[in-house]
Amino acid sequence: MEGEVSVSGGKNAAVAIIPAALLADSPSTIENIPDINDVHVIIEMLRWLGARVEFRDHTMWIDPRTVDRYNPPYELAGRMRASYYFAPVLLGVFGRAEVPLPGGCDIGARPIDQTVKGMCALGARVETLGGVVVAEADELIGDDIYLDMPSVGATVNSMLTAVSASGTTCIHNAAKEPHIVDLANFLSSMGAVVKGAGTDVIRIRGGRHLHGANYTVVPDQIETGTLMIAAAATAGDVLITGAIPTHMEALSAKLLEMGVSVTSEDDWIHVKSNGTFRSVNVKTQGYPGFPTDLQQPLSALLTVANGTSIVTETIFESRFRFLDELRKMGANVRVIESTAIISGVEKLVGARVNATDLRAGAAMMIAGLMADGVTEIGGIGYILRGYERFDEKLRSLGAKVETMHLTEVAF
Repeated sequence: MEGEVSVSGGKNAAVAIIPAALLADSPSTIENIPDINDVHVIIEMLRWLGARVEFRDHTMWIDPRTVDRYNPPYELAGRMRASYYFAPVLLGVFGRAEVPLPGGCDIGARPIDQTVKGMCALGARVETLGGVVVAEADELIGDDIYLDMPSVGATVNSMLTAVSASGTTCIHNAAKEPHIVDLANFLSSMGAVVKGAGTDVIRIRGGRHLHGANYTVVPDQIETGTLMIAAAATAGDVLITGAIPTHMEALSAKLLEMGVSVTSEDDWIHVKSNGTFRSVNVKTQGYPGFPTDLQQPLSALLTVANGTSIVTETIFESRFRFLDELRKMGANVRVIESTAIISGVEKLVGARVNATDLRAGAAMMIAGLMADGVTEIGGIGYILRGYERFDEKLRSLGAKVETMHLTEVAF
């Protein structure tokens, strides 16, 4: 693949920022929203709750003043993981929230116990009844929240609870991902006082009047990384614009170790590859470590690297399920508990495979671009959840990709 491609707005940032807009007493305008299925589900949920919403040209206008419900239906909440970000928001607005347990990709256990812990620490009463999280609070009061792990979801939900709590809340062992910082910046633009986002401890002075704001979502870190890997996999020469290179340092380091040329400056990243790769070892970690969301796309690339690579997944235990699909294409992979041992093969061969989750779908597309022959990938719905016009972007770089009903075909 050759040419220039731009990165869309961040999915993980957008799905946290959009619910937060309901905490304001006036409309917000949020720009650089990715046009993906998860965003359209959120729009449906906002409208069901009573909000007025307009969305066009990657810009969303949200008027929260007409919101009059605190209990979104399972039919909507079950279609995405980020639906549980509405629980602390509705709790702050109404003093009560009834939100079904979230859906999304099946990549392993993703309990909400840390989210519940954070809400309870600030005075909420929370229980799960019939698959619905029911939270109530007469008053939310700031306090210390000690997360057992730096969970992104629990950090987001603790932040969204804390801005409605009077006094100061300190979130200890907080996640440090770029979308955590982006949410903090949006809350600050609404009038909240949020300090320390991007570090282990986030301090929030809550209970303040929040107003609508104009805001631009950060570029998508994971789409950037997926495009970088796709460029390397196809012996490409690709300029990726609208990116934030500092967010990509963990991946850039691995690609350089594999023999791929990666250069960057300001808001662009240039990836150039000769199609020959060295094996590497990878261990997923919270930011600034190697992202779990890029483990699957990189693992696809490692199937054709010279030597044996060791990939250790520390976040989601089911993220190796997609390797069964790569075996259909000739990959030499075996899994021992949380570790995948990938012995590089000379080439992959096209086959009929399925996306097992969102990031696995992107990985299968990368594998298909490397393989001899035609690869048919079922499960396009997963890819559409989180990547905007990904097939079009690949085609613009010279890749042979067609969308056919519910199947992605990569030649």
